Amino acid sequence: MEKKGPPKSTILVVDDTPTNLSVLLDYLNQSGFKTLIAQDGEGALEQADYAHPDIILLDVMMPGIDGFETCKRLKDNPVTQDIPVIFMTALSETMDKVKGFQHGAVDYITKPFQQEEVLMRISTHLTIQHQKKALNDLNQKLMASNATKDKFFSIIAHDMRSAFTPMVGYSDMLNRAAAELENAKLLKYAENMQIMIDNAHKLFKNLLDWARIQRGAMTYKPNHFDLYSIGMSNIAFLISTAKQKKITLELEIPKNTLCFADSNMVDTTLRNLVSNAIKFTREEGNIVLSSSFVDHSIEVCVSDNGVGIAPENQEKLFTIDNKYKSPGTAGEQGTGLGLILCKELVEKNGGKIWVTSEKDKGSCFRFTLQKSDKTEETVVNP
Repeated sequence: MEKKGPPKSTILVVDDTPTNLSVLLDYLNQSGFKTLIAQDGEGALEQADYAHPDIILLDVMMPGIDGFETCKRLKDNPVTQDIPVIFMTALSETMDKVKGFQHGAVDYITKPFQQEEVLMRISTHLTIQHQKKALNDLNQKLMASNATKDKFFSIIAHDMRSAFTPMVGYSDMLNRAAAELENAKLLKYAENMQIMIDNAHKLFKNLLDWARIQRGAMTYKPNHFDLYSIGMSNIAFLISTAKQKKITLELEIPKNTLCFADSNMVDTTLRNLVSNAIKFTREEGNIVLSSSFVDHSIEVCVSDNGVGIAPENQEKLFTIDNKYKSPGTAGEQGTGLGLILCKELVEKNGGKIWVTSEKDKGSCFRFTLQKSDKTEETVVNP
C-alpha cells in the first residue's frame, strides 16, 4: 500500500477503548506511521512529554480529565505545545467543535471514522507541521546570519577607525611640521605612516574578500598549479616586512608540489598566515613555509618561533563570534579577520585549517589542499 504520510512519523492515539480503534490503528501502521496508545488524559500527557509524537489523535469523552482539559494541558506545556492535536469524538454540535479549537486543536474527526479521510487529515497537518519547522529552521539561520553580519559591520566600524586614526595623525604631523622636522625624524614618521597604510590596505582587502564570500560573490575557480610558485611569490612580497624585524623567511615547499585548488584563494591564505607569523615573531626570529603529502592531500604549514597562543585562545581564532586579537611583538595592530578569512577560503577548497601552538615557543598553522593528478608538463603556474 502506498504511504500517504512522511515515513516514520509518530502518532499518539488517545482513547479509553483502543480496541474500538483497532482497524484504524492497523490502517495507520500499514500506511507507514508509528503508533503509540494512551487510554486516558494523564497517560497521554506523560507519553507526549516523553515521546514527543508528530501528531495526537485525542478522544474527547474519557474518564478522569477529558480531551478538552488534556488538550489545554498539552498546549500549556512548552515541550508539547507545538504538537498538532486532532479531536476524535461522536459529538457533532458546533459548540463542541468550537470548544475544541479554543483549547488548541487543529482539527476535528467525527466518529464513526472514514479511514481515508482520517489519513488525509493526518497527512495534511503533518505537512503543515513540517513546513512550519522548515520555516522556523530557516528563520533561525537567517537570524544567525544577521547576527553575524551585525558583528561583521561592528568589526568594520571599529577596526577601520583604528586603522585610519594613526594614519590621519601622522599625515597631519607631516603636513604641519615637515619644514621643522629633522630628516631622520621625518623619515621615521614617513615609515610609520607607510606601515599604517599597508595595514589599512590589508584590512580593507580582507574585509572585501570576506564580504564577497558571505554574499556568494567570490567565485571558486580551481586549477592545477605548483604550490612552490605561490610560496615563492609570498616570500618575495613579504621579505621586506620581515627584514624590518630581522626575521628570516624560509621556503621548504619542494618544486613541483602540484595541487588542485583556487590559486588566488591559496595565495590570499598564505599571505595572511605569513603576515600573521611576522607580526607575532620577535626580532631575529624564524618563519618556515613548508608542505608535505598526507594520503591524497597536501598539508601546508606556516610555522614560527614567536610568542605562541594560549590553549584557551586557540579555539577563538577562526570564529567571528569569539574574535580574538592581540598586538604583535612590535605593537602591530590586527583585526582577527585574517584567520577567519583563511578558514572560509580553505573550506571553499574542500580543506581544513587548524593550529598547534605553545605559549612563548611559537605556532604552526596548517591547512590542507587537494593533490593534483596532473603531471608537471601539463600544469600552468599562476
